[in-house]
Amino acid sequence: MEEFNYPFKYPNYYKGPGIPIPGEKKIPKAFTPVTINNLKLKNRVVVSPMCQYSCSNNSGLMNDWHLVHYSTFAKGGASLIIFESTAVQKEGRISFADAGIWNDSQIAPMKRICDLIHTFDSYVGMQLAHAGRKASTIPPFLEGSRNSIMPNDPSGNGWQVFGPSPIAYSDYMMVPKEMTKKDIKDTIEAFRQSTIRCIECGFDFIEIHCAHGYLLNQFLSPTSNKRTDEYGGSFENRIRIVLEIIDAVRSVWSRDKALGVRLSCVEWTDDGWNMDETIKFTKVLRELGTIDLIDCSSGGNNHNQKIKVCPMYQVPFADSVKKTLNEKYEKSNVNNKIKVATVGLINHGEEIESILQEDRADIVMCARSFLRNPLFVCQVARELDVEIDHQLQYQRGRESDDRNKQHHNKSSESTTK
Repeated sequence: MEEFNYPFKYPNYYKGPGIPIPGEKKIPKAFTPVTINNLKLKNRVVVSPMCQYSCSNNSGLMNDWHLVHYSTFAKGGASLIIFESTAVQKEGRISFADAGIWNDSQIAPMKRICDLIHTFDSYVGMQLAHAGRKASTIPPFLEGSRNSIMPNDPSGNGWQVFGPSPIAYSDYMMVPKEMTKKDIKDTIEAFRQSTIRCIECGFDFIEIHCAHGYLLNQFLSPTSNKRTDEYGGSFENRIRIVLEIIDAVRSVWSRDKALGVRLSCVEWTDDGWNMDETIKFTKVLRELGTIDLIDCSSGGNNHNQKIKVCPMYQVPFADSVKKTLNEKYEKSNVNNKIKVATVGLINHGEEIESILQEDRADIVMCARSFLRNPLFVCQVARELDVEIDHQLQYQRGRESDDRNKQHHNKSSESTTK
Protein backbone atom coordinates (compact mmCIF):
# COMPACT_ATOMS: atom_id res chain seq x y z
CA MET A 1 0.00 0.00 0.00
CA GLU A 2 1.36 3.42 -0.95
CA GLU A 3 1.40 5.87 1.94
CA PHE A 4 0.01 9.38 1.69
CA ASN A 5 1.89 12.27 3.27
CA TYR A 6 0.37 11.69 6.72
CA PRO A 7 2.17 12.77 9.93
CA PHE A 8 2.24 9.08 10.98
CA LYS A 9 2.91 5.57 9.74
CA TYR A 10 0.17 3.00 9.24
CA PRO A 11 -0.08 0.76 12.34
CA ASN A 12 0.67 -2.93 11.89
CA TYR A 13 -2.94 -3.99 12.50
CA TYR A 14 -4.23 -1.81 9.66
CA LYS A 15 -5.23 -3.78 6.55
CA GLY A 16 -6.81 -1.08 4.42
CA PRO A 17 -10.39 -0.09 3.53
CA GLY A 18 -12.59 -2.85 2.13
CA ILE A 19 -10.49 -5.76 3.40
CA PRO A 20 -12.28 -8.26 5.70
CA ILE A 21 -11.05 -8.71 9.25
CA PRO A 22 -10.50 -12.44 9.97
CA GLY A 23 -12.85 -14.01 12.49
CA GLU A 24 -14.90 -17.10 13.15
CA LYS A 25 -17.42 -16.39 10.40
CA LYS A 26 -16.85 -17.46 6.82
CA ILE A 27 -15.92 -14.54 4.59
CA PRO A 28 -18.58 -13.85 1.91
CA LYS A 29 -17.37 -14.32 -1.64
CA ALA A 30 -17.94 -10.61 -2.29
CA PHE A 31 -15.00 -9.92 0.02
CA THR A 32 -12.62 -12.53 -1.34
CA PRO A 33 -9.83 -11.53 -3.74
CA VAL A 34 -10.09 -11.97 -7.49
CA THR A 35 -7.34 -11.61 -10.07
CA ILE A 36 -7.68 -10.03 -13.51
CA ASN A 37 -4.49 -10.96 -15.32
CA ASN A 38 -1.93 -9.90 -12.67
CA LEU A 39 -4.23 -7.38 -11.01
CA LYS A 40 -5.31 -8.80 -7.65
CA LEU A 41 -8.43 -7.04 -6.36
CA LYS A 42 -9.03 -7.09 -2.60
CA ASN A 43 -12.78 -7.61 -3.06
CA ARG A 44 -15.23 -8.12 -5.93
CA VAL A 45 -17.21 -4.87 -5.68
CA VAL A 46 -16.09 -2.51 -8.45
CA VAL A 47 -17.13 1.05 -9.34
CA SER A 48 -18.58 1.05 -12.84
CA PRO A 49 -17.77 3.95 -15.20
CA MET A 50 -20.16 6.89 -14.79
CA CYS A 51 -19.92 10.08 -16.85
CA GLN A 52 -19.76 13.24 -14.75
CA TYR A 53 -20.00 15.85 -17.53
CA SER A 54 -17.91 18.21 -15.41
CA CYS A 55 -14.89 19.25 -17.49
CA SER A 56 -14.72 22.99 -18.18
CA ASN A 57 -14.21 24.96 -21.39
CA ASN A 58 -14.31 22.04 -23.83
CA SER A 59 -10.93 21.02 -22.40
CA GLY A 60 -11.54 17.41 -21.39
CA LEU A 61 -9.48 18.16 -18.28
CA MET A 62 -10.45 16.44 -15.04
CA ASN A 63 -10.58 18.74 -12.04
CA ASP A 64 -11.22 18.87 -8.28
CA TRP A 65 -14.72 17.45 -8.73
CA HIS A 66 -13.24 14.27 -10.19
CA LEU A 67 -10.55 14.13 -7.50
CA VAL A 68 -13.12 14.11 -4.70
CA HIS A 69 -15.62 11.97 -6.61
CA TYR A 70 -13.28 9.08 -7.39
CA SER A 71 -11.11 9.15 -4.27
CA THR A 72 -14.18 8.88 -2.01
CA PHE A 73 -15.03 5.49 -3.52
CA ALA A 74 -11.49 4.32 -2.79
CA LYS A 75 -11.69 5.64 0.75
CA GLY A 76 -14.81 3.50 1.19
CA GLY A 77 -13.09 0.28 0.14
CA ALA A 78 -13.90 -0.22 -3.56
CA SER A 79 -11.26 -2.53 -5.01
CA LEU A 80 -11.24 -1.01 -8.50
CA ILE A 81 -12.56 2.38 -9.59
CA ILE A 82 -13.07 2.69 -13.34
CA PHE A 83 -13.05 6.26 -14.63
CA GLU A 84 -15.89 7.54 -16.76
CA SER A 85 -16.08 7.11 -20.53
CA THR A 86 -13.07 9.15 -21.67
CA ALA A 87 -12.69 10.29 -25.26
CA VAL A 88 -9.67 9.27 -27.31
CA GLN A 89 -10.43 12.07 -29.79
CA LYS A 90 -11.97 15.48 -29.15
CA GLU A 91 -14.85 14.75 -31.53
CA GLY A 92 -15.41 11.47 -29.67
CA ARG A 93 -16.86 13.12 -26.57
CA ILE A 94 -20.49 12.52 -25.69
CA SER A 95 -20.78 16.18 -24.71
CA PHE A 96 -18.71 19.34 -24.47
CA ALA A 97 -18.21 18.64 -20.75
CA ASP A 98 -16.77 15.14 -21.17
CA ALA A 99 -13.35 13.96 -20.03
CA GLY A 100 -10.67 13.32 -22.62
CA ILE A 101 -7.28 11.73 -23.02
CA TRP A 102 -6.50 12.89 -26.56
CA ASN A 103 -3.61 15.18 -25.62
CA ASP A 104 -0.77 15.29 -23.12
CA SER A 105 -2.20 18.21 -21.11
CA GLN A 106 -4.84 15.81 -19.79
CA ILE A 107 -2.27 13.51 -18.17
CA ALA A 108 -1.36 15.50 -15.04
CA PRO A 109 -4.94 16.05 -13.75
CA MET A 110 -5.63 12.32 -14.08
CA LYS A 111 -2.32 11.26 -12.60
CA ARG A 112 -2.95 13.13 -9.34
CA ILE A 113 -6.28 11.29 -8.99
CA CYS A 114 -4.67 7.91 -9.73
CA ASP A 115 -1.90 8.63 -7.23
CA LEU A 116 -4.40 9.51 -4.49
CA ILE A 117 -6.56 6.43 -5.11
CA HIS A 118 -3.51 4.19 -4.85
CA THR A 119 -2.89 5.46 -1.30
CA PHE A 120 -6.19 3.81 -0.29
CA ASP A 121 -5.03 0.40 -1.57
CA SER A 122 -7.44 0.53 -4.53
CA TYR A 123 -6.75 0.19 -8.23
CA VAL A 124 -7.73 2.57 -11.01
CA GLY A 125 -9.22 1.75 -14.39
CA MET A 126 -9.72 3.81 -17.53
CA GLN A 127 -12.61 3.37 -19.95
CA LEU A 128 -11.34 4.42 -23.37
CA ALA A 129 -14.18 5.52 -25.61
CA HIS A 130 -15.44 7.28 -28.71
CA ALA A 131 -19.09 8.35 -28.85
CA GLY A 132 -19.44 8.23 -32.65
CA ARG A 133 -22.90 9.35 -33.75
CA LYS A 134 -23.93 9.92 -30.12
CA ALA A 135 -21.34 12.68 -29.67
CA SER A 136 -21.97 16.45 -29.45
CA THR A 137 -25.02 16.17 -27.18
CA ILE A 138 -26.40 18.10 -24.22
CA PRO A 139 -25.48 16.56 -20.83
CA PRO A 140 -28.34 14.51 -19.33
CA PHE A 141 -29.05 16.79 -16.37
CA LEU A 142 -29.47 19.95 -18.51
CA GLU A 143 -32.50 21.17 -20.46
CA GLY A 144 -32.73 19.47 -23.84
CA SER A 145 -30.64 16.57 -22.63
CA ARG A 146 -29.44 14.00 -25.17
CA ASN A 147 -30.31 16.25 -28.12
CA SER A 148 -27.52 17.05 -30.55
CA ILE A 149 -25.75 20.39 -30.46
CA MET A 150 -25.18 21.30 -34.09
CA PRO A 151 -21.73 22.31 -35.37
CA ASN A 152 -22.87 25.88 -36.08
CA ASP A 153 -24.47 26.39 -32.65
CA PRO A 154 -23.52 29.86 -31.30
CA SER A 155 -22.48 28.29 -27.98
CA GLY A 156 -19.48 26.74 -29.68
CA ASN A 157 -20.32 23.48 -27.90
CA GLY A 158 -21.21 21.43 -30.99
CA TRP A 159 -19.28 19.67 -33.75
CA GLN A 160 -19.73 17.30 -36.67
CA VAL A 161 -20.23 13.71 -35.54
CA PHE A 162 -19.00 10.55 -37.25
CA GLY A 163 -20.21 6.97 -37.47
CA PRO A 164 -19.89 3.79 -39.50
CA SER A 165 -22.89 4.84 -41.63
CA PRO A 166 -24.94 8.05 -42.07
CA ILE A 167 -27.76 6.91 -39.77
CA ALA A 168 -28.88 9.14 -36.88
CA TYR A 169 -29.53 7.59 -33.48
CA SER A 170 -32.86 9.43 -33.19
CA ASP A 171 -34.86 12.30 -34.70
CA TYR A 172 -33.33 14.60 -32.09
CA MET A 173 -29.75 13.85 -33.06
CA MET A 174 -27.74 14.77 -36.14
CA VAL A 175 -26.93 12.43 -38.99
CA PRO A 176 -23.29 11.34 -38.66
CA LYS A 177 -20.76 11.67 -41.42
CA GLU A 178 -19.76 8.20 -42.65
CA MET A 179 -16.21 7.47 -41.60
CA THR A 180 -13.62 6.98 -44.31
CA LYS A 181 -10.98 4.30 -43.99
CA LYS A 182 -8.55 7.05 -43.00
CA ASP A 183 -10.96 8.14 -40.24
CA ILE A 184 -11.04 4.54 -39.00
CA LYS A 185 -7.26 4.22 -39.02
CA ASP A 186 -6.93 7.58 -37.23
CA THR A 187 -9.36 6.41 -34.55
CA ILE A 188 -7.45 3.17 -34.02
CA GLU A 189 -4.25 5.17 -33.66
CA ALA A 190 -6.01 7.50 -31.20
CA PHE A 191 -6.80 4.51 -28.98
CA ARG A 192 -3.12 3.53 -29.10
CA GLN A 193 -1.89 7.02 -28.26
CA SER A 194 -4.42 7.32 -25.44
CA THR A 195 -3.16 4.05 -24.01
CA ILE A 196 0.35 5.49 -23.83
CA ARG A 197 -1.08 8.39 -21.83
CA CYS A 198 -2.86 5.91 -19.55
CA ILE A 199 0.52 4.41 -18.72
CA GLU A 200 1.88 7.84 -17.82
CA CYS A 201 -1.16 8.51 -15.63
CA GLY A 202 -0.61 5.30 -13.67
CA PHE A 203 -3.77 3.38 -14.57
CA ASP A 204 -3.86 -0.30 -13.60
CA PHE A 205 -6.62 -1.44 -15.96
CA ILE A 206 -8.05 -0.36 -19.30
CA GLU A 207 -11.55 -1.08 -20.57
CA ILE A 208 -12.38 -0.56 -24.24
CA HIS A 209 -15.94 0.76 -24.49
CA CYS A 210 -17.88 -1.29 -27.05
CA ALA A 211 -21.31 -0.76 -25.50
CA HIS A 212 -24.26 1.61 -25.00
CA GLY A 213 -24.51 2.75 -28.60
CA TYR A 214 -21.16 4.47 -28.85
CA LEU A 215 -18.83 4.18 -31.83
CA LEU A 216 -17.58 0.61 -31.46
CA ASN A 217 -21.08 -0.62 -30.60
CA GLN A 218 -22.27 1.18 -33.75
CA PHE A 219 -19.79 -0.80 -35.83
CA LEU A 220 -20.81 -4.09 -34.19
CA SER A 221 -24.53 -3.67 -34.80
CA PRO A 222 -26.20 -4.34 -38.17
CA THR A 223 -28.78 -1.64 -37.38
CA SER A 224 -26.19 1.16 -37.35
CA ASN A 225 -23.52 -0.33 -39.63
CA LYS A 226 -24.59 -0.55 -43.28
CA ARG A 227 -21.08 -0.39 -44.75
CA THR A 228 -20.17 -2.49 -47.77
CA ASP A 229 -16.40 -2.52 -47.22
CA GLU A 230 -14.30 -4.70 -44.89
CA TYR A 231 -15.75 -2.91 -41.83
CA GLY A 232 -19.41 -3.75 -42.52
CA GLY A 233 -21.80 -6.47 -43.57
CA SER A 234 -20.73 -9.82 -42.15
CA PHE A 235 -20.15 -10.52 -38.46
CA GLU A 236 -16.42 -10.87 -39.14
CA ASN A 237 -16.31 -7.45 -40.81
CA ARG A 238 -18.37 -5.70 -38.14
CA ILE A 239 -16.06 -6.87 -35.33
CA ARG A 240 -12.93 -5.97 -37.30
CA ILE A 241 -12.42 -2.46 -35.88
CA VAL A 242 -12.71 -3.74 -32.31
CA LEU A 243 -10.08 -6.42 -32.90
CA GLU A 244 -7.78 -3.89 -34.55
CA ILE A 245 -8.19 -1.54 -31.58
CA ILE A 246 -7.44 -4.37 -29.15
CA ASP A 247 -4.26 -5.10 -31.10
CA ALA A 248 -3.31 -1.40 -31.13
CA VAL A 249 -3.87 -1.03 -27.40
CA ARG A 250 -1.95 -4.24 -26.65
CA SER A 251 0.98 -3.05 -28.75
CA VAL A 252 1.76 -0.53 -25.99
CA TRP A 253 -0.16 -1.95 -22.98
CA SER A 254 2.00 -4.89 -21.91
CA ARG A 255 0.49 -8.38 -21.85
CA ASP A 256 0.87 -8.62 -18.07
CA LYS A 257 -1.46 -5.64 -17.57
CA ALA A 258 -5.23 -6.09 -17.31
CA LEU A 259 -7.34 -5.24 -20.37
CA GLY A 260 -11.09 -5.59 -20.75
CA VAL A 261 -14.00 -4.79 -23.05
CA ARG A 262 -17.50 -3.64 -22.19
CA LEU A 263 -20.18 -5.11 -24.44
CA SER A 264 -23.85 -4.41 -24.95
CA CYS A 265 -24.74 -8.10 -25.08
CA VAL A 266 -28.17 -7.47 -26.61
CA GLU A 267 -29.64 -4.49 -28.42
CA TRP A 268 -33.20 -5.07 -27.19
CA THR A 269 -34.54 -4.99 -30.76
CA ASP A 270 -35.42 -7.83 -33.11
CA ASP A 271 -32.90 -6.95 -35.83
CA GLY A 272 -29.97 -5.75 -33.72
CA TRP A 273 -26.88 -7.27 -32.12
CA ASN A 274 -28.08 -10.22 -30.06
CA MET A 275 -26.92 -12.81 -27.56
CA ASP A 276 -25.97 -15.26 -30.29
CA GLU A 277 -23.50 -12.73 -31.69
CA THR A 278 -22.23 -11.94 -28.20
CA ILE A 279 -21.50 -15.63 -27.64
CA LYS A 280 -19.80 -15.84 -31.02
CA PHE A 281 -17.71 -12.75 -30.20
CA THR A 282 -16.86 -14.16 -26.77
CA LYS A 283 -15.32 -17.20 -28.47
CA VAL A 284 -13.33 -14.90 -30.77
CA LEU A 285 -11.99 -12.97 -27.78
CA ARG A 286 -11.12 -16.20 -26.01
CA GLU A 287 -9.15 -17.41 -29.01
CA LEU A 288 -7.47 -14.02 -29.34
CA GLY A 289 -5.93 -14.50 -25.91
CA THR A 290 -5.28 -10.83 -25.15
CA ILE A 291 -8.45 -9.85 -23.26
CA ASP A 292 -8.71 -10.41 -19.50
CA LEU A 293 -12.24 -9.22 -18.69
CA ILE A 294 -15.61 -9.09 -20.45
CA ASP A 295 -17.94 -6.55 -18.84
CA CYS A 296 -21.53 -7.45 -19.74
CA SER A 297 -24.06 -4.67 -20.20
CA SER A 298 -26.79 -4.10 -22.81
CA GLY A 299 -28.71 -1.64 -24.96
CA GLY A 300 -28.10 1.96 -25.92
CA ASN A 301 -27.71 1.63 -29.68
CA ASN A 302 -31.31 1.74 -30.82
CA HIS A 303 -33.80 4.49 -30.03
CA ASN A 304 -36.65 1.94 -30.29
CA GLN A 305 -35.16 -0.47 -27.77
CA LYS A 306 -37.58 -2.16 -25.39
CA ILE A 307 -35.60 -2.92 -22.25
CA LYS A 308 -37.20 -5.10 -19.59
CA VAL A 309 -35.69 -3.39 -16.56
CA CYS A 310 -35.72 -5.09 -13.16
CA PRO A 311 -33.14 -5.75 -10.42
CA MET A 312 -30.15 -7.69 -11.78
CA TYR A 313 -31.72 -7.73 -15.27
CA GLN A 314 -28.36 -8.02 -17.03
CA VAL A 315 -26.97 -10.87 -14.93
CA PRO A 316 -28.22 -13.55 -17.38
CA PHE A 317 -25.96 -12.06 -20.07
CA ALA A 318 -22.88 -12.39 -17.88
CA ASP A 319 -24.00 -15.89 -16.91
CA SER A 320 -24.17 -16.95 -20.58
CA VAL A 321 -20.78 -15.41 -21.36
CA LYS A 322 -19.20 -17.12 -18.36
CA LYS A 323 -20.66 -20.49 -19.33
CA THR A 324 -19.35 -20.00 -22.87
CA LEU A 325 -15.86 -19.21 -21.63
CA ASN A 326 -15.87 -22.35 -19.53
CA GLU A 327 -16.78 -24.61 -22.46
CA LYS A 328 -14.11 -26.74 -24.08
CA TYR A 329 -13.31 -25.92 -27.67
CA GLU A 330 -12.19 -28.64 -30.06
CA LYS A 331 -9.91 -26.25 -31.96
CA SER A 332 -8.49 -24.42 -28.97
CA ASN A 333 -5.86 -25.17 -26.38
CA VAL A 334 -6.19 -21.71 -24.80
CA ASN A 335 -6.78 -21.82 -21.06
CA ASN A 336 -9.71 -19.63 -20.06
CA LYS A 337 -8.44 -16.88 -17.81
CA ILE A 338 -10.97 -14.26 -18.87
CA LYS A 339 -13.02 -12.91 -15.98
CA VAL A 340 -16.64 -11.82 -16.38
CA ALA A 341 -18.32 -8.79 -14.83
CA THR A 342 -21.99 -7.97 -14.51
CA VAL A 343 -23.64 -4.59 -13.97
CA GLY A 344 -27.10 -3.02 -13.82
CA LEU A 345 -29.53 -2.40 -10.94
CA ILE A 346 -27.53 -4.37 -8.40
CA ASN A 347 -28.14 -2.50 -5.17
CA HIS A 348 -27.75 -4.85 -2.21
CA GLY A 349 -25.16 -7.11 -0.66
CA GLU A 350 -27.42 -10.15 -0.86
CA GLU A 351 -27.77 -9.66 -4.63
CA ILE A 352 -24.02 -9.33 -5.09
CA GLU A 353 -23.32 -12.42 -3.01
CA SER A 354 -25.93 -14.55 -4.78
CA ILE A 355 -24.48 -13.67 -8.20
CA LEU A 356 -21.00 -14.66 -7.07
CA GLN A 357 -22.02 -17.79 -5.16
CA GLU A 358 -23.97 -19.05 -8.16
CA ASP A 359 -20.89 -18.40 -10.33
CA ARG A 360 -22.82 -16.17 -12.73
CA ALA A 361 -20.01 -13.61 -12.71
CA ASP A 362 -16.59 -13.11 -11.14
CA ILE A 363 -16.99 -9.40 -10.44
CA VAL A 364 -19.98 -7.15 -9.74
CA MET A 365 -19.85 -3.58 -10.98
CA CYS A 366 -22.14 -1.02 -9.38
CA ALA A 367 -22.84 2.55 -10.45
CA ARG A 368 -25.83 4.39 -8.99
CA SER A 369 -25.44 2.52 -5.71
CA PHE A 370 -22.13 4.37 -5.31
CA LEU A 371 -23.79 7.67 -6.21
CA ARG A 372 -26.37 7.15 -3.47
CA ASN A 373 -23.73 6.01 -1.01
CA PRO A 374 -20.05 6.58 -1.89
CA LEU A 375 -19.18 4.18 0.96
CA PHE A 376 -21.34 1.49 -0.65
CA VAL A 377 -18.75 -1.22 0.05
CA CYS A 378 -19.25 -0.59 3.78
CA GLN A 379 -23.00 -0.95 3.26
CA VAL A 380 -22.48 -4.27 1.46
CA ALA A 381 -20.33 -5.48 4.35
CA ARG A 382 -23.04 -4.61 6.87
CA GLU A 383 -25.70 -6.34 4.79
CA LEU A 384 -23.54 -9.48 4.54
CA ASP A 385 -22.59 -9.31 8.22
CA VAL A 386 -18.86 -9.19 7.64
CA GLU A 387 -16.47 -6.86 9.41
CA ILE A 388 -14.14 -4.98 7.10
CA ASP A 389 -11.38 -2.53 7.80
CA HIS A 390 -12.10 1.17 7.29
CA GLN A 391 -9.83 3.99 6.26
CA LEU A 392 -7.70 4.73 9.31
CA GLN A 393 -9.20 8.16 9.97
CA TYR A 394 -12.71 6.65 9.72
CA GLN A 395 -12.10 3.78 12.17
CA ARG A 396 -14.39 5.33 14.77
CA GLY A 397 -17.24 5.08 12.31
CA ARG A 398 -16.72 1.33 12.18
CA GLU A 399 -16.61 1.15 15.99
CA SER A 400 -19.90 3.05 16.18
CA ASP A 401 -21.41 0.71 13.63
CA ASP A 402 -20.29 -2.30 15.68
CA ARG A 403 -21.88 -0.84 18.83
CA ASN A 404 -25.12 -0.19 16.95
CA LYS A 405 -25.10 -3.79 15.72
CA GLN A 406 -24.55 -5.10 19.26
CA HIS A 407 -27.35 -2.88 20.57
CA HIS A 408 -29.67 -4.11 17.81
CA ASN A 409 -28.85 -7.75 18.61
CA LYS A 410 -29.50 -7.21 22.34
CA SER A 411 -32.80 -5.50 21.57
CA SER A 412 -33.82 -8.39 19.34
CA GLU A 413 -32.94 -10.90 22.06
CA SER A 414 -34.98 -9.02 24.68
CA THR A 415 -38.08 -9.00 22.48
CA THR A 416 -37.91 -12.77 21.96
CA LYS A 417 -37.60 -13.69 25.64
